[in-house]
Amino acid sequence: MEQVYRYIEEHKDMYVSWLQELCRIPSVSTQDRGIEEASSMVEALVRQIGGSAESIPTSGHPVVYGEFFSGKTKTISFYNHYDVQPEDPIEQWECDPFTAEIKDDKLIVRGAADNKGALMARLCAVHAYLQVYGQLPVNLKFIVEGEEERGSLNLSDFIEQHPDKVQADLCIWENGIVNDDGSFELKLGTKGILYVELIARGANTDMHSLNGAIIENPAWRLVWALSTLKNRGEEVLIDGFYDRVATITDGERRLLEKQVYPEKETLSRYGLDQFLLGLSGMPLKEKLIFQPTCTICGMVSGYTGKGSKTVLPSEARAKLDFRLVPDQDPEEIVQLLRAHLDLHGFEDIEIVARKGSRAAKTDPAHPLVQQVMKAAEAVSGKAPQIVLMNPGSGPMYQLCQQFGIPTVGFGVGNSDSRKHAPNENIFIRDYVTGIKMAAAVIHELA
Repeated sequence: MEQVYRYIEEHKDMYVSWLQELCRIPSVSTQDRGIEEASSMVEALVRQIGGSAESIPTSGHPVVYGEFFSGKTKTISFYNHYDVQPEDPIEQWECDPFTAEIKDDKLIVRGAADNKGALMARLCAVHAYLQVYGQLPVNLKFIVEGEEERGSLNLSDFIEQHPDKVQADLCIWENGIVNDDGSFELKLGTKGILYVELIARGANTDMHSLNGAIIENPAWRLVWALSTLKNRGEEVLIDGFYDRVATITDGERRLLEKQVYPEKETLSRYGLDQFLLGLSGMPLKEKLIFQPTCTICGMVSGYTGKGSKTVLPSEARAKLDFRLVPDQDPEEIVQLLRAHLDLHGFEDIEIVARKGSRAAKTDPAHPLVQQVMKAAEAVSGKAPQIVLMNPGSGPMYQLCQQFGIPTVGFGVGNSDSRKHAPNENIFIRDYVTGIKMAAAVIHELA
């Protein structure tokens, strides 16, 4: 592998420029911007490197499918996405969010960490390996979707219509970070998610607030409904919500004890004095990784502009997400939520639910997972940090676990990559290390 690592170092400027070119495309899926340009570039790059590629249509944005067939027995799939979050609020960026500027070894651009950096690192690793050895020791598949940032709404089209393209011995998931000490973070799972909007309606038009004495206010009604969902001890009060929550095994608890969570750094970064409920240590990690949540993501009703407007709103809306853990079913949670609201007298509040995803996790003792751990230690010189489940969510169960495919995630981000926020960034050194890591995994799994 030293020859491959040397080639990567010698050509790192080229690999950085490839990443910059992709990041300059504002492929914001929620706004349908830059999708065709980004998907076309990924497709063209796979072909340029030596693979076959096609853009597979879905009911939404296309999935770019790439394949490098070596005729070997093992197959690795790489799951990534070419879409990014909106750049708002633009005024908080240090530089233009899509010029891909490099400052002090740091690439600052929307999509650098989530997820174009990891995608390009893997493609560059394939390029370097082929340039040195001429052939790959395993078969590779690239599944690159364009709707991850809006919930992978149509990835199921690809999965259902092309089950052969999904099959693999191991899937390398989209994201992860290089820790401050240089070790890799390896993610073996992800929480599930259910995203809903609650809508309360009143009169058929906004009214003068003087009518608040005699006309029901949907904003108040929605607030009262929301207050029944959770208590101040952060317990979700929906009957049956916790019934399917899987018990943590002794092995998982031992791994969780080894996981390092940077409490002081995290609190300092966000200007906080303490975590929720004053948690620390194992209780904090257990809640973050293994407990489900109910979060109000946004609320809107009436007049929220500058100055005052005395208005009785005709409608109120709240958006919530539920982060789910094994073995919770998002469809069942919707039913439980409906029953809960009805029980508390809120039959009139409408629930608009997006298709959710189940939580997923992989056994850390799986032989192929062990080989990825070995590769991570060989590249960084340090034992990797194991995250049993990413507190965030993605279509991992849909794409992998339902087919029995083990999954490991690693990436090129850092502890302050600011995903989904202004000044998203990665370190160039981490990007180069990520290329080496992907190459080492390809080599190790052979």
